Amino acid sequence: MALVAIVGRPNVGKSTLFNRLVGMRQAIVDETAGVTRDRHYGKCEWNGREFSVVDTGGYTSNSDDVFEDAIRRQVGIAIEEADVVLFMCEAATGITDYDSEIADLLRRSKKPVVLCVNKVDSGEKMYDAFDFYSLGLGEVWTISAANGSGTGDLLDEILRVLPEDDMQADDHADIPHIAIVGRPNVGKSSLTNALLGEERNIVTPVAGTTRDSISTYYNKFGHEFMIVDTAGMRKRGKVTEDLEFYSVLRAMRTIEHSDVCILMIDANLGMEAQDMNIFNVIQKNRKGCVIVVNKWDLFEKDVNTMRDYTEGLKARLAPFNDIPIIFTSVLNKQRILDVLDAAARVADNMRRKISTSALNDALLPEIENYPPPAWKGKYIKIKYVTQLPTRTPQFAFFCNLPQWVKDPYKRFLENKLREHFDFEGCPIQVYARAK
Repeated sequence: MALVAIVGRPNVGKSTLFNRLVGMRQAIVDETAGVTRDRHYGKCEWNGREFSVVDTGGYTSNSDDVFEDAIRRQVGIAIEEADVVLFMCEAATGITDYDSEIADLLRRSKKPVVLCVNKVDSGEKMYDAFDFYSLGLGEVWTISAANGSGTGDLLDEILRVLPEDDMQADDHADIPHIAIVGRPNVGKSSLTNALLGEERNIVTPVAGTTRDSISTYYNKFGHEFMIVDTAGMRKRGKVTEDLEFYSVLRAMRTIEHSDVCILMIDANLGMEAQDMNIFNVIQKNRKGCVIVVNKWDLFEKDVNTMRDYTEGLKARLAPFNDIPIIFTSVLNKQRILDVLDAAARVADNMRRKISTSALNDALLPEIENYPPPAWKGKYIKIKYVTQLPTRTPQFAFFCNLPQWVKDPYKRFLENKLREHFDFEGCPIQVYARAK
């Protein structure tokens, strides 16, 4: 699919236009300059044609900010990837040194460039836009990303210069979506970059570097998924900035729309209260889970350290402790492919369908050996079991008195399901139904 990259200096309205093109509030927008730090992808449809749009961080130079050098590299990568570059400027401020520098970069890239001037929401500001012809990038298109004026003509121009090759979308709806979640600074973006083999997401020692949830298509080593890197989730009481609030909210929504969550924890800090909160969100949304213990190279070890650490984690996660636990050092690329294999296995388990005959052959003898306890002198008889046609593993046990099958016995049934069939990492729901 053709790709359009939106580039420009900070705070000219790139993310506002991106959200308008993709038709949803996908990128965070705030008056603070430099909110967008990573490349952010979405799809735009116009006049029956579909193309991808990438939003980039604001381009600056000669800055002491720890993020600026990384953002500059990201903008360069986006320009290299793109079929068309949408260069955004702002009418009120005129041509700045940054605008001239980006224009020079674009002229040398030899990519088709569409120059648009934003924040032209009155007739008087239209005259300010004529100055931008001096950048030497051809026609100037005036828009107001906030209220949408001029965006139709701009999209017509983008379609005109887009290459005529395959314009159909790659549909990634059928492949698993893997979300990497956890507290700030546990190595989520580093893991994404290590898996992809490129500096896809910005990594710094500053907690809270990632602000948006960044989706990337992954197809290597026989695995195919969408990997989503999310912002670190701190306790609500510690979230002070509006931006961080939106980042945490976006991470929560990412969990809701994923199939499997990779929960990363810091080996030296262990499974803290906030990690348990995130785990509970994953459980509540009935998502598959893989736990990755990062920074294992910095942890002091003896003979049985890994075994003891695993047992401690499982005790913390009880009763749902049938979860793959991988010990990694993302910095040293230690066991990161095991993380992929575990996530793929859990994704397969989430979609596993078991025939009714196989279920009954395995579980009815177990139920006969350990039937449900009698309730008020009445005996509960489970006749058969079947898997429900749902996205997650759910099973219905048909019996004469379903209202008296209590939670402890349902947990017994769940454990027997896990014993006979591979549902590692998957939440299982058990229902008692009237025969």
